[in-house]
Amino acid sequence: MYRDGMIWAAMNDAGENFGILPGKANRHGMIAGATGTGKTITLKVLAESFSDMGVPVFLADVKGDLAGMIAPGKDSEDMQRRIAKFGLAEAGFTYHGYPTTFWDIYGKNGIQLRTTVSEMGPLLLARILRLNELQSNILSIVFKIADDNELLLVDIKDLKAILNYVRANSKTFTEQYGKMSPVSIDAILRSVVALEIDGGDVFFGEPALNVHDWFTVGEGGRGMINILDSESLINNGRLYSTFLLWLLSELFETLPEVGDLSKPKMVFFFDEAHLLFDDAPKLLLEKIEQVVKLIRSKGVGVYFITQNPRDIPDGVIAQLSNRIQHGLRAYTPSEQRAVKAAAESFRVNPAFNTYEAILGLGTGEAVISFLQEDGTPMMAEKVSILPPQSRMGSITEEERSMKIRESLLYGKYAEATDPDSAFEFLERKGLEEAAAAAAAAQKAAEEKAAAAEAAAAEKEAAKQAAQAEAAKRRAAKNVGSSVAGTVGREVGKSVGGMFGKFGKTLGGNLGASLGRGILNTFFSK
Repeated sequence: MYRDGMIWAAMNDAGENFGILPGKANRHGMIAGATGTGKTITLKVLAESFSDMGVPVFLADVKGDLAGMIAPGKDSEDMQRRIAKFGLAEAGFTYHGYPTTFWDIYGKNGIQLRTTVSEMGPLLLARILRLNELQSNILSIVFKIADDNELLLVDIKDLKAILNYVRANSKTFTEQYGKMSPVSIDAILRSVVALEIDGGDVFFGEPALNVHDWFTVGEGGRGMINILDSESLINNGRLYSTFLLWLLSELFETLPEVGDLSKPKMVFFFDEAHLLFDDAPKLLLEKIEQVVKLIRSKGVGVYFITQNPRDIPDGVIAQLSNRIQHGLRAYTPSEQRAVKAAAESFRVNPAFNTYEAILGLGTGEAVISFLQEDGTPMMAEKVSILPPQSRMGSITEEERSMKIRESLLYGKYAEATDPDSAFEFLERKGLEEAAAAAAAAQKAAEEKAAAAEAAAAEKEAAKQAAQAEAAKRRAAKNVGSSVAGTVGREVGKSVGGMFGKFGKTLGGNLGASLGRGILNTFFSK
């Protein structure tokens, strides 16, 4: 409940009320505890209180039991006992629902929540794809190539298109971007296809989420509670955690600096927070720590929900100033050390042993420490958490469907669009290159055919000229032979007259032969 200028969350056995000061709520927080100790109820109580204060909230519904926030809670004997214990009736406690918007990256149990490949970026995408360091570096280079060529990466087919393009033209990019092994690109492509099968073709696309749509209020000025349905998403822990980190990063990059406000602009609850840090590379851990550290200046409070504080790295947990520690169980030396570490993170209260208190907490009980007005943490207090005002548990499919469709944002995000992006550009480029190659091939064929035809014509002309020359020589030779024979006989007769009987023979065959030989020699020149 929001009461007396405080997010009232708990009460100790002495009847003292404890809660988070609105001006300190963006200093982040943590809700920790073993399974079944009451973390979800605590989350609901805080989310309701922020909404009552007019602050929008985002949270992930991992088990489906947060959806009941749309409806008023139901009275029972147990609730009456708790109302009496906390004096809630005098404080104005009533059962009521809260303005709620359901979201789902698969588009089944909420408004379709999308982002683009470009907005996700290579660092987070590499984690979703489970790439090794070399493959992650290549993916970053591929994003750089896309940026340098003004290629928008919207959906999975854009990502596959640019990967195939880079692989086909790897030699072209080597000098400027470095060598990229086709084998490594093929490995990235296989991971992309696996992501596509896992639903990547649905949540990568347009229209992408505009985070400013979360900053709305509902009836009575209560802040909108945005619930991401995560019952299916949690089965892929890496996708779940990386997607929530992207949402947090989007808030960080989109919102302006506002400094310290009287109350947060928004509060972000990160359930199953240990998934965010499991197997996270050093570069990603540094990014998470940076975002958590700096986003408070944007007016956003981040609250991590996990089983054990040791699930959260020291650099991040040091930023979490508002802490609610539910019970922990310690059966092994390692678990006992974890409880001791959790106890030592609280400011000592001489009234009780924090370590023993954490081990003995029952359901709905917690050890808490919130920031005080002067910015210092209060001493640890053992308290009981207030009950929620909305329904505990899930809702029917009919209730969910009606709530989804009555949202003003449903029409904005319901239908996917396919803008002109990398896939279309590279497809046109491929068609243009293919057409240019075909035209060049046709021109080369035509030039080759023309050259062959000219060569054939030249050869035929040369052949005809040779035949004409040969005919000319034969004709000349025939004429020469006839004349030579006649002249030879006449000469032979003259000679024969001079030498008697021998001259007849010379004037016949021998004279003709000698005459033809002489003239043949002449005409062959």
